[in-house]
Amino acid sequence: MNGKLNIVFGSLYLVFTAALGPYMVTRVLPQVDEAAGARQEALSKLQLAAQSEYENQETLEPMSDGEIARMTADALLRLNAWLNSRAVVDGIKGGPHAHGNLEALLNIVGGIVLLMMTAPAWYRTLTSLAFLGGALLHSGALYLGTLFGYGWAWTLLGTGIGPLLVLASLVLLGIGAALWLRPAGT
Repeated sequence: MNGKLNIVFGSLYLVFTAALGPYMVTRVLPQVDEAAGARQEALSKLQLAAQSEYENQETLEPMSDGEIARMTADALLRLNAWLNSRAVVDGIKGGPHAHGNLEALLNIVGGIVLLMMTAPAWYRTLTSLAFLGGALLHSGALYLGTLFGYGWAWTLLGTGIGPLLVLASLVLLGIGAALWLRPAGT
């Protein structure tokens, strides 16, 4: 049962983490596109002003220092808004999306290997729980902190328990495979 639980969990968790792609496209990327358009408009105005040596296009008079400063500040603020909107997407892609997919696949593969081991039940259970706990305490905490805004999850991540459990599960699986993996066909 130990490996079977990991395969079931990993498969369902993979669907959950893969669903972040459509979430990003429908919920987050429109805001990024809007910010990109505003950024491009402001930077284009600033670029045109610089190319015309800061001459007002309507009056053909030199622009005042205040006009140039306001135009530059507007471009910088819109650039910053675009970068901040991109940070949300990058945080989702690099955090729960990537780590969740990896840890889901690790659970599936680990579960398959556990099913083929003749290790004692306690060893398979320990390895299975390490895989499950690692996924939940690492990418699960990333979900809670990044997507749902639960600040306490960042504290949980800061302990490093989740990543350590993922590494421990891989070490346990490797040792178990070396000692108890059944040869093919037996």
